Amino acid sequence: MLKRESLRSCSFLLRCLWSDRLSLMALNKPLQWTRFSGISQMSAGSEHGSFRDRKIFVCLGNGCGGDSSSGLSLRSCSDYHDGVSRRGVDDTEKRHVFAPSRYVDHGSEINLSEDMRLKLVNGGGSCNHGKHVGFPGPNAQKLVVAVDVDEVLGSFLSALNKFIADRYSSNHSVSEYYVYEFFKIWKCSRAEADVRVHEFFKTSYFKTGIHPIPGARHALHRLANFCNLSVVTSRQNAIKDHTLEWIEQHYPGLFQEIHFGNHFALDGVSKPKSEICRSLGAHVLIDDNPKYALECADVGIRVLLFDYDNSYPWSKTGSATSHPMVTKVHNWQEVEQQLLSWVSA
Repeated sequence: MLKRESLRSCSFLLRCLWSDRLSLMALNKPLQWTRFSGISQMSAGSEHGSFRDRKIFVCLGNGCGGDSSSGLSLRSCSDYHDGVSRRGVDDTEKRHVFAPSRYVDHGSEINLSEDMRLKLVNGGGSCNHGKHVGFPGPNAQKLVVAVDVDEVLGSFLSALNKFIADRYSSNHSVSEYYVYEFFKIWKCSRAEADVRVHEFFKTSYFKTGIHPIPGARHALHRLANFCNLSVVTSRQNAIKDHTLEWIEQHYPGLFQEIHFGNHFALDGVSKPKSEICRSLGAHVLIDDNPKYALECADVGIRVLLFDYDNSYPWSKTGSATSHPMVTKVHNWQEVEQQLLSWVSA
């Protein structure tokens, strides 16, 4: 049976799990997942006012611990290493806490790390996670990863096509864009294309019509365990405020820095993506544009050339596709797998 101190640890852990964006509605909705468990350290107070480490195993999901029912289970146990119980300084048996890692087995239908944003907070208010199941340990060097916005985080082109069709009676599909230079597709001058795009920025097509790329948010939550993530976009300074709001709405708290290249702007100075990436110390850039991929690969930055669902014609052209520093990916699951393989190598 659990001792009183361990029961308090369980109670504390449950309060933490429920405290961050977890409503009664979320508890009552049907959840389907395979397994959700992990390890973390937490200090729990005893009835004498002192703090000692405790260990609780947390398991959510179908079939956890041999139980066929869904739910949350907690177990207190001693910490063993090579079959020997670890002892505290007073030779008393030492307990710790098992807490949920952010990892969810592949095949899970719901990523709880996003929906519930589970955190375990110790008495000092800081997160103290242990080794995440399936991810590099806490001492592993984190990859610095730069992430593009348009067509990588959000479907910019689909929204732009709707605007062009309604305003200029010119219908285009994503499959027509053999190059990501709009004037060549729209059969107009570069200056005219820039004007049209800036008109688009002022409309609801842009402000509310750009939707996140499927799988991006789930993957980025998991990648944050072993990557330092920043946004590096060619977007213009004129739409900086809205871009920041959009990122916070769809990808809250995931990016440490956000940088704008101000490319194709009507005014202001532009900055190459390779220069921004190097200033960040980026190891990897995730981008859909072969031009930027080649630019960064040539200065020694690895690139994941993003071609969502193999549907971006422009990402299939140019010498970047054969560059040894460039790897093609077709969805965010492939992004995650590739980055994990690099950080684990």
